Amino acid sequence: MKKIGLFFLLVSSLAIAQKSVLEQKINSIIKDKKATVGVSVIGFENNFKYNKNGDKPLPTLSVFKFHIACAVLDLVDKGKLSLDQKLFFKKEDMLENTWSPIREKYPDANISLTLGEVLDYTVALSDNNGCDLLLKLIGGTQTVQKFMDSKGVKGFQIKRNEDDMHKNWKTMYENYSTTNSAVQVLKKFYDGTLLSKKSTDYLMQIMLGTKTGTNKIIEQLPKGTPVAHKTGSSGKNDNGLTVAENDMGIITLPNGKRYAIAIFVSNSTETELVNCKIVSDISKAVWDDFNK
Repeated sequence: MKKIGLFFLLVSSLAIAQKSVLEQKINSIIKDKKATVGVSVIGFENNFKYNKNGDKPLPTLSVFKFHIACAVLDLVDKGKLSLDQKLFFKKEDMLENTWSPIREKYPDANISLTLGEVLDYTVALSDNNGCDLLLKLIGGTQTVQKFMDSKGVKGFQIKRNEDDMHKNWKTMYENYSTTNSAVQVLKKFYDGTLLSKKSTDYLMQIMLGTKTGTNKIIEQLPKGTPVAHKTGSSGKNDNGLTVAENDMGIITLPNGKRYAIAIFVSNSTETELVNCKIVSDISKAVWDDFNK
């Protein structure tokens, strides 16, 4: 019994030491930065947990497209929607002053894409026009909120679509998440408690193919590292303020184990380069910590 007690004491001491080293590294990365930084990490197998400002609600920006995709796929699981059904994009659906690879490819609109294609555009390429059409399809942001609430997801709110956020940057603050909530929802997703196995695997593959944010959590990780992630970025407003530069994802280690990480940089007056480097440097510090 004494040996077992000593073992758990040793494990506990090592975990505290690990957090202390990581805390020092992260503090040095964000020191003197004019920004609010939220960081949360959960090790899936060893249940390692770390957070800094983890309970602070911060604007999600396009990170919320993960939550939207989950709400859409829940309706697919229930047989109310099909990945093969067609969604029609009218000219008025293709907003001009917004990030939209769909619009770039189909500038004249009046096209039909499958629900599966729109999900891929919305998550992997962060298409804003695709996002708003999905929200329209499922009955708005309240459908997403109800779904997340029903799954016990705390510290998350969604009230505005992309069009709203582009019309008035202050509405960006009405969509928020804590980084603790972000990693917890990723763990629920990975564990299969949000969606069916088929839908979980489907969305995981889309997230593994994310094309945005190559200078964020994946930047300094070894080439080929599997990272299923979703990014979010506000750009700068007229006052030179970056509302959000975010990334969250599930990272697979060389030994096959995984962890969830969320890094949100908010209310920053730093440059885009500095904001993204904060995310990239913190991600590398966490990776190094897990690979010691």
